[in-house]
Amino acid sequence: MTSRRAALRGFTFIELVITLALVGLLSMFALPLYEMTATRMKESELRQSLRTIRSGIDTYKAATESGRIAVEAGDSGYPPTLEKLTDPLELIGKRDFSGTIASQRLMILRQLPRDPFSTEPDTPAALTWNTRAYASRSDDPQPGPDVFDISSKSNRTALDGTPYSSW
Repeated sequence: MTSRRAALRGFTFIELVITLALVGLLSMFALPLYEMTATRMKESELRQSLRTIRSGIDTYKAATESGRIAVEAGDSGYPPTLEKLTDPLELIGKRDFSGTIASQRLMILRQLPRDPFSTEPDTPAALTWNTRAYASRSDDPQPGPDVFDISSKSNRTALDGTPYSSW
């Protein structure tokens, strides 16, 4: 009869407190690990976005230097804006037998990646990046009439101690 009463009785208050303390202790260790993992994922996304956009800028520059895209005299040959990388660009002298529009245009990027550390979700992707003009100095990057390079607008510091804006 006593074993039956013990089985119906359930948990004691002490057992419940100890269980809650253990769960709290585990969550105390898990939360910083989760935050660090989330930051690492955003950093990886930032690296990939920077590579994608910089590759697009280099592709645009190569197309202007090869004469496939028209550039006005005195221009650097770099895109005037980041949005230009997603526009279909008319190719010069590109004709084939089919005469289709696709064969006469160059698409560099389908869409412009956003800065993953941007805090404003309604801001267009192009405005989430700092731009540097070709004529600006590397130690003092300034926007200008073209886009030579980009960087993050975030003032946060990466896990390795470097500011995201210097990547």
